[in-house]
Amino acid sequence: MKDTDLEILDLSYRDFLPVFDHLSAGVIVVNRTGRIIYYNDAMARIDDVDRREALHRLVTEIYELTPETSMLMQCLRTRRPIIDRPFYYRTRMGRVANTIHSVYPLFKNKSLKGAVCFVRDYNVLEETLSQVSIPRAKENLGNNTRFTFSSIIGKDPEFLRAVNTGMMAANTPSPVMLYGETGTGKELFAQSIHNFSDRKTSRYTAVNCAAIPENLLEGILFGTSKGAFTGAHSKPGLFEKASGGTLFLDELNSMPVGLQAKILRVLQEHRVRRLGSFKEIEVDLKIISSVNRQPHTAIAEGSLRPDLFYRLGVVFIPIPPLRERKTELERLIHHFIRKHGRALGKQVTGIAPEVLDIFKDYHWPGNVRELEHVIEGALNLVGQADTIELDHLRSHLPTWYRMKNQPSTPDSYFPEPFAAHTPGAISPEGGESSADPGEHPSKPPGRRGKNLIKTQEDREKRLILKALQTHQGNVTRAARSMGISRQLLHYKMKKHEISRAEFV
Repeated sequence: MKDTDLEILDLSYRDFLPVFDHLSAGVIVVNRTGRIIYYNDAMARIDDVDRREALHRLVTEIYELTPETSMLMQCLRTRRPIIDRPFYYRTRMGRVANTIHSVYPLFKNKSLKGAVCFVRDYNVLEETLSQVSIPRAKENLGNNTRFTFSSIIGKDPEFLRAVNTGMMAANTPSPVMLYGETGTGKELFAQSIHNFSDRKTSRYTAVNCAAIPENLLEGILFGTSKGAFTGAHSKPGLFEKASGGTLFLDELNSMPVGLQAKILRVLQEHRVRRLGSFKEIEVDLKIISSVNRQPHTAIAEGSLRPDLFYRLGVVFIPIPPLRERKTELERLIHHFIRKHGRALGKQVTGIAPEVLDIFKDYHWPGNVRELEHVIEGALNLVGQADTIELDHLRSHLPTWYRMKNQPSTPDSYFPEPFAAHTPGAISPEGGESSADPGEHPSKPPGRRGKNLIKTQEDREKRLILKALQTHQGNVTRAARSMGISRQLLHYKMKKHEISRAEFV
């Protein structure tokens, strides 16, 4: 922060602003024009925005918000606080957040100087509260789970095949590997398998291999002995703690390859050795793992050891993405309307036909999790209405077209991937995306549609390759140049089997 920025506020703010650096809640401070002069690390994590990029920019430049919909701007306009207001928003880079905001005006000598906003991530808050609240019926066993197979919604044949495979594998000692894109429900499947097994009265332990730094993950899994390193104490790892129950290794392909070799030995010997110790401890575990990339692709890229895959993928369960389960949309929509409608006190009974049509055309890169967030966000905006309409989607599904000041169309309620699969859509480079010039409108609709989709996918791949080549494999810059989010570009790279390593 610049000294000139601090002078906008009272000098005493200099003393307590550093305290905000260590808060778990996100904190934004703006001056009276809405320009960001303070933005802490927690806010950067919630928004997935570099802290340095946010400073000194207007809030409407960072978020897909207008002066009317931004709570900070509302507070500056009304000079009144906004306390504990649920808020569903999207950043300009495409990150969607479900949060609770509290905003307060800042005065000096009765003159408005700015506003401070405290942001709590709803999902993190919900998880924290669940740890201290009274266990629900499904948690009475005390095994750290919330889901069973009865929690799983779906009748699609491929999806039911995955469910049946999970049930059959639950009571065997064989390890299970789940493969699915982000948001397909891998955690739900893992918990359900545990609760369908003879181990259901024992503890279920999950560890996200992508979320823990490499230098900490080994100690967390294997445990430590006193003196193993400076300040180390004797402490059991998750392998020991989970013994007798189930250990879920989520996003296994994100685990360092060197650590994967040590995991393999534990699986083969059924013994674990704490860091700094020569003593081996016997463990009895059901191992469930998950990968978010095709295993053979991950192996070819060097992010997954082939011997570990063969050991953990004894029972391999692919979970189909939502775009391959379009017949389930209405069932899932009504399930989420009931679930979140009760929590929010809404009497919504369904969605408008035009919303359903758009949902069916959209390819849902975030899968069922994205659908749930869309429904929950819309329910926050329905007011007293009993149906979700297109208007209720504007706040959390802005499009690449509205960002580029394009006219509002049904497409403009959805981000770029929906439009990219729509004839006549505007491409990230501008201009109109069209079918192969060799195609003729008189061709049979089925064949012509197939050619159109293939043509669009080929063109999309070429655009991604060009952007990555231009930016030497920098995904963030490539995504920005294409007008899409970093997460969406990662999804499309996986879809087209493009590795950024080819451009570095």
